[in-house]
Amino acid sequence: MLELPENYKAIKEACLQYLIRREHSQQELLQKVSAKGFIKQDIIYVIAELIEQGLQSDARFAESYARSRVHKGFGPLRIQAELQQRGVSDCQFNSAVEDIAGSWQALLEQVYSKKYGNEAALDIKEKLKRSRFLQQRGFPNDMVHQLFKQRSL
Repeated sequence: MLELPENYKAIKEACLQYLIRREHSQQELLQKVSAKGFIKQDIIYVIAELIEQGLQSDARFAESYARSRVHKGFGPLRIQAELQQRGVSDCQFNSAVEDIAGSWQALLEQVYSKKYGNEAALDIKEKLKRSRFLQQRGFPNDMVHQLFKQRSL
């Protein structure tokens, strides 16, 4: 039988306190709990147990995080990069945008319309400015180009 870490209960309590508030990735939990002074190996042991019990899931975190970012109008490139920063990669979050906006292109349309309305006739400087805004939001160049083509901008 494996021996439990010395601070097992305290570590588990700290992890659960974070998970009660919102979903966290394994990496986030490890960083936050280790900041409280616990040994990383002990934290990893507890996190593995939480995963086994279904109390922590990177897939669930990714879905929740992606939904939140889609609601705020962020595109797939930005969401993917932010998830990777949080230690989650190879996750599927396209269902979040399908539920909320229908497609990435539809979300792009919504973000553009909210920011710029239905203004037409743009000079090249304004077009580049708007394009940069959408790219910073995480939408790929080809989607932005497609939007401008559809709107004849």
